[in-house]
Amino acid sequence: MAAADHPRPDAPHIPVLLRPLLAAVAPVHGVWLDGTFGAGGYTRGLLDAGADKVIAVDRDPLAFDMAASWAGDYGDRLVMQPGVFSRMDEYAQDLDGVVLDLGVSSMQLDQADRGFSFMKDGPLDMRMSQEGESAADLVNTASEALLADILFHYGEERASRRIAKAIVKARAEEPITTTLRLAEIIEGCLPRAKPGQSHPATRSFQALRIAVNREYDELFEGLMAAERALKPGGQLAVVTFHSIEDRMVKRFLQARSGRTGRASRYAPELPQEQPQFTLKTRKAIGPDEQELAENPRARSAKLRVAVRTDAPAGPIDPRAIGMPQLGGGAR
Repeated sequence: MAAADHPRPDAPHIPVLLRPLLAAVAPVHGVWLDGTFGAGGYTRGLLDAGADKVIAVDRDPLAFDMAASWAGDYGDRLVMQPGVFSRMDEYAQDLDGVVLDLGVSSMQLDQADRGFSFMKDGPLDMRMSQEGESAADLVNTASEALLADILFHYGEERASRRIAKAIVKARAEEPITTTLRLAEIIEGCLPRAKPGQSHPATRSFQALRIAVNREYDELFEGLMAAERALKPGGQLAVVTFHSIEDRMVKRFLQARSGRTGRASRYAPELPQEQPQFTLKTRKAIGPDEQELAENPRARSAKLRVAVRTDAPAGPIDPRAIGMPQLGGGAR
């Protein structure tokens, strides 16, 4: 069994779908880019499995601080690159592989002062880069219509209008500055969760986090950047955790592997063209029973893997891959 199959004792979380990812891209060699370094699980796995070098990208400066205790073990095989994965083709070219894990790092969720969790009280922040507009800025200044749009399109929250109206009413009395205060407002708009159901604020917090960090824009731009950065034969592996992300990745790879037609009746016809990728598997790879027992967080995870061809990179309309568009109005 490879070293990557054994979690290292100082790892702060279990990387989701690491075993099937390494199996899908084996044999691992050459230069890889981990666009979502986080706690370093995928980077370690790739290096332990045989990658010559991994360029680790993250916009959260805390990620690299936390890696200081073990990064030196890999010497110059590990290159830490502050930044966003949508710019990966500026950091490297002719890559043998790119891996993206689109889940929120447990180290971010566990820190109350980062403002990601509705289970712990903290400032309403949610910024992965710790720069720019915070969730509090958005919640307290956005129009009711925009808030409803964000909650509906980014979080698939059916009660988006009701929640947006309640937020606007509450902030008129006092600014909303903490996670528990926002969660309380959202809970007041929805039925109490039954045992086994997710917290009522789950979808809304997801939507706001996505908006604050431009996650769908970043994903779309990142897929295009990976197409430009990978060499022919290079592999793209993407792990998603919810339906909108998976739909975007699935439709992107379908479109770029030569599938034609409309992704939806509202999207433009996809032109015939030389495919930029070939699919390694037609269906997404999910967790096995062993992983679910070890890490329940993996339940919603899906892995998709494709191989870059020698066709030139080109543009694609984001609507063709199901990227949510604000401004359509919440239902």
